[in-house]
Amino acid sequence: MNDLSSNSLTGSIPPNLQLLLNLVVLNLSSNCLSGPIPPQLALCAYLNVIGLHSNLLNGQIPQEFDGLARLSAFDVSSNHLSGPIPSSLGNRSGNLPKFNATSFLGNKDLYGYPLPPPKGRGLSIMAIVGIGLGSGVLSLVLSFTAVCIWLRVTEQSVSAEEGKVSQLMPEY
Repeated sequence: MNDLSSNSLTGSIPPNLQLLLNLVVLNLSSNCLSGPIPPQLALCAYLNVIGLHSNLLNGQIPQEFDGLARLSAFDVSSNHLSGPIPSSLGNRSGNLPKFNATSFLGNKDLYGYPLPPPKGRGLSIMAIVGIGLGSGVLSLVLSFTAVCIWLRVTEQSVSAEEGKVSQLMPEY
């Protein structure tokens, strides 16, 4: 068990932690660690707990963590992580996610299940429906206007033709 939380540690997480093959708990939370999370940690097949919250870590959560089958606790909240959450870490077992949103919150550019969709990015469903309805109404108005103009022009040309024909016809 390695609980090195709340020790004001700085620098990056050493990739050579992979040499601790029987490592079960790695808690480096509440320090000042920076840099990426080393993908080599995935070589510690017995890892049951990874606690990295409240640091200055950046980059992506390594996709290699998909192979950590024994992982039962995982927390990278309150860092500067970005990119997608690896599918196995947010994977659903029944109706509950393996790790819920609190494991990932506080990372501005991290996205994917189980985090809620980012606000202010992209269009909401209501906006898409509104655009669809608005464009449908606009299309209807434009079509109606075009038909009205066509009818008006046709009516005027028919009236003009009737006027020509009536001039050629003698009155009795």
